[in-house]
Amino acid sequence: MVKAIRVHKTGGPDVLAFEDVTLPQPGPGEILIRNRAIGLNFIDTYFRSGLYPAPQLPFTLGNESAGDVLAVGPNVTEFKVGDRVAVVAAHGAYAEERIVPAASVVALPEGISYEAAASMLLKGLTAEYLLHRTYKVKPGDTILVHAAAGATGLILCQWGKALGATVIGTVGSQAKAELAKAHKADHVINYREEDFAARVKEITGGKLCDVVYDGVGKDTFMKSLDTLKPFGLMVSFGNASGPVDAFNLGILSAKGSLYVTRPTLNTHTAKRETMVAMAKNLFDAVLSGKVTVPVNATFPLKDAADAHRALESRGTTGSTVLLP
Repeated sequence: MVKAIRVHKTGGPDVLAFEDVTLPQPGPGEILIRNRAIGLNFIDTYFRSGLYPAPQLPFTLGNESAGDVLAVGPNVTEFKVGDRVAVVAAHGAYAEERIVPAASVVALPEGISYEAAASMLLKGLTAEYLLHRTYKVKPGDTILVHAAAGATGLILCQWGKALGATVIGTVGSQAKAELAKAHKADHVINYREEDFAARVKEITGGKLCDVVYDGVGKDTFMKSLDTLKPFGLMVSFGNASGPVDAFNLGILSAKGSLYVTRPTLNTHTAKRETMVAMAKNLFDAVLSGKVTVPVNATFPLKDAADAHRALESRGTTGSTVLLP
């Protein structure tokens, strides 16, 4: 019997119930992990609220965690009991222990703590595919990162700068602007005080951006199109302000033959070898110092509802982890 956060009906943070669950032994191709730290991600609020449908009710929330292997099922050869690991797998993370497919697990280097791993694997792998696969950032590029002081945004700023890009970030407060600047953003725009599209035009001398990375969604999407140079790429990878409304595709031609994509992490990590390569790229960037991942807040697992309230109120910066 272990403790877990369970969702019996979708809704606000109050639907998160801290209760006992019983786990079976891991089956073929599965691993039992004792969680040491659990990542808090905006996608968790989408499943909790019902914006994204869960496979069934009740369910244990959360994708991301780091810990130790307690047991391995038949046919698991890549991991053994006692290994330090990190995992991004569909649901089950908000628990003291969880069973996951071995294919979703990566070995955790000794130089990276459980808290750092749990706070960055999903967000870091997201940044990895955005910067290296969705659009391969190269020296001389100009990139726009929305929510630059958020957990994914801080990684994008640092890693984008390390790849040789000029990084422009948007934030909602002066404190967040300072945080983004401290994490390698070249220019930071407070969208509450300035028209970010006009400021991007001013900053770039009218040349605009090669790519926009937008995890905010509805509030920023349409105006972001005005920050792109001809043939630029608009990458919508999240819905923090709500899903993007349908729009006339003719707008893309009128604004310069623009491209738009809506990628997901699951598509990129569907192949085991790709996921392992992405994780290695991320861990190497962290171990080399190119990317630092600040854990700016922790909550006990039992207080997951409070963590969700803080996240949804935009009251968090950087990464937040839950501790079993």
